[in-house]
Amino acid sequence: MKRVSILFVLFTVGLFFAGGQSLFAQAKGEVKMEWLSHSHFRFTSPNGKVLLTNPHLDNPDNKTKLEDITKADVIVVADGHRDEIGKAPEIAAKTGARIVAVRELALGYLAKVAKVPQKQLVLAGIGDRFNFDGITVRVVHSIHGSAVPDPSAPYGGPAAGFIMTFENGYTVYFTGSTAIHSDMPLYASLYKPDMAIIILSGNRDPKDAAQMVRLLMNDNPNLKTVLPHHHRVKPAKGAASPEAMEAEIKKLGLPVTFLNPELGKVYSFTK
Repeated sequence: MKRVSILFVLFTVGLFFAGGQSLFAQAKGEVKMEWLSHSHFRFTSPNGKVLLTNPHLDNPDNKTKLEDITKADVIVVADGHRDEIGKAPEIAAKTGARIVAVRELALGYLAKVAKVPQKQLVLAGIGDRFNFDGITVRVVHSIHGSAVPDPSAPYGGPAAGFIMTFENGYTVYFTGSTAIHSDMPLYASLYKPDMAIIILSGNRDPKDAAQMVRLLMNDNPNLKTVLPHHHRVKPAKGAASPEAMEAEIKKLGLPVTFLNPELGKVYSFTK
């Protein structure tokens, strides 16, 4: 009996280490990111989960059709504006993805007007944290409006940003459409993002974007990569541009890599 038990234990341990090494290697893999235009990003996690931000397909730079999006597990929607919600309801219907949105937006618009099944809605509040098969999504403060596309629906509640930590520990702060605010150094010191995706719509000041980067380096040696969102591929004359944002970051002497992503190109990141 003792010999059988020992053999069983050895066999089980062997399976554990064989499988464990495979899972460990997978979890230590790459996070892949694509900018699909505006503030729509697609992240593919080391374990193959797909997370989308603000899937706004109705913008002049977009080349991704609804039928092109065949897989999504989680969609984060920063506020109730049309360009933040985008095609989140339609993508959720196609893929079964869950939508993370603040409670007021989820129940007042996404459920009642857009008819997203409540089982696919993650009702969030600022400060909440959710786990999706090893991916942690934190909902953080954003200074921005949240009026929904249908004026008959209730207001969309507080606007949000998201701090997303993938299975390998790689952490991304997606600011949403927030103005600069004093909570950013706190988020930096608590959650230590490796990447920050910072709002740069046409009317924003690139100096503010650069100052956001400075604040996000507070007690945070991890921040290595920053990039803009919400901008046009070719900004209009006088509008904020990635080049202007990069120049302001260089003026501050901040030791980060600025990425001006190409539309649809896949970038890989490791912890």
